[in-house]
Amino acid sequence: MEHGSDVSAGFAVFVLLFWVIGIVIVIIPFWKIYAKAGFSKWLSLLMVVPIVNLIVLYVVAFSTWPAHRGGE
Repeated sequence: MEHGSDVSAGFAVFVLLFWVIGIVIVIIPFWKIYAKAGFSKWLSLLMVVPIVNLIVLYVVAFSTWPAHRGGE
């Protein structure tokens, strides 16, 4: 009778692993982009928060990048 709970527990682990891998795949490129632009790398963590990710993306896209301020 306990076989059903084993299957659902295994599925839950699979889903959790899938989400963690997906989040890491999203965060790593933004981590590098923000570092090269001169922003805090920790902003990349906001890319997994709905709506906040769009706000941060627009703020970064349309602001003066700290990395460019030093060259001007």
